[in-house]
Amino acid sequence: MAEAYIVAAARVAGGRKAGRLKDWHPVDLGSEVINALLDRTGIDPSRVDDVIWGCVGQAGEQATNVARNTVSASRLPESVPATSVDRQCGSSQQALHFAAQAVMSGTQDMVIAGGVESMSRVPMGLPAILPMKNGFGIYKSPRMEARYPGVQFSQFAGAEAIAVKHGLSKDAMDEFGYNSQLKAIRAAKEGAFKKEIVPVEVTLDDGTKIMHDIDEGIRYDVTLDGVKGVKLLQEGGRITAATSSQICDGSAAMLVVNEKALKEHNLTPIARVHHLTVVGGDPVIMLEAPIEATRVALKKAGMSINDIDLYEVNEAFASVPMAWLKVLGADPERLNVNGGAIALGHPLGGSGAKLMTTLLHALQARGKRYGLQTMCEGGGLANVTIVERL
Repeated sequence: MAEAYIVAAARVAGGRKAGRLKDWHPVDLGSEVINALLDRTGIDPSRVDDVIWGCVGQAGEQATNVARNTVSASRLPESVPATSVDRQCGSSQQALHFAAQAVMSGTQDMVIAGGVESMSRVPMGLPAILPMKNGFGIYKSPRMEARYPGVQFSQFAGAEAIAVKHGLSKDAMDEFGYNSQLKAIRAAKEGAFKKEIVPVEVTLDDGTKIMHDIDEGIRYDVTLDGVKGVKLLQEGGRITAATSSQICDGSAAMLVVNEKALKEHNLTPIARVHHLTVVGGDPVIMLEAPIEATRVALKKAGMSINDIDLYEVNEAFASVPMAWLKVLGADPERLNVNGGAIALGHPLGGSGAKLMTTLLHALQARGKRYGLQTMCEGGGLANVTIVERL
């Protein structure tokens, strides 16, 4: 069977809401990562067959095919096409899937897959909220209402429901959130992110210009007591901001090629795409689909969870990866080894490529073979990608 290879993967260090990346237009931010791939691989930009780009908030500065606009802002020539993908939080992971499928089919040989989200400049929910407030309706149709009467689809309610269903206490989730920060602190201090991050120039509030090259969400002064003291998101609930992913600005991308392109351009792959899966599940609890998606992926791949050396499971809320660990019997020591979105941030449409970039570099640093990435997605969806380090 034809194979898909990842040749390079890079990301921008995450920025807090209204933080260091607030002045970067998301199109220009994404172009920085694409340009970095060109620099790192030395490929002829004109030989890129397509750019597949994830983005959730496709409005305002991220509207009108943000993928094509990002190409126009980069060093890629006008001849390179591009399309934008919205599979909610899994958008750029799906971009990788589409890119891998394209090069495996032979219809294309070299594709850039990635994504972007500026949650500072295009607030979460804007594409739905703005039309609704201006009289242009809501996404829930009459037939959807008939199927799910009175249901307000909410990731926050879903996260709480998962915690209750799987018996995850507030104390346990606080501990998880605290450990995510500790892992990110250790990784940052040890330089674990250095190879994957593309530094970008930012201007601080006092006018000083610096290179932004470390994730802004890491809380170096974190304490467990401090985490435990954060206010609940809803009365009677279990989840707080300290056990939820951080609003984040960011972008990440990968160069995906087939064997023909490897040979023709004398490229060295860092990983092989071993397996791709996407599933749908209950859109009300919404965030539980990674569990079934992982089961399906492992079965199709002929693997067990113990065959996987490292896992990246998006920390949208602590309850999501914790339930995943509990149900699948996975080893917590292999999960999000450099911290997750609770510490590093979750730039929505850019997160899939961001997590894969971190996973690939972690596999390289530890000399491990197989990595698995999954994430919960709005609508009760989940992607799973299994890669083999080369």
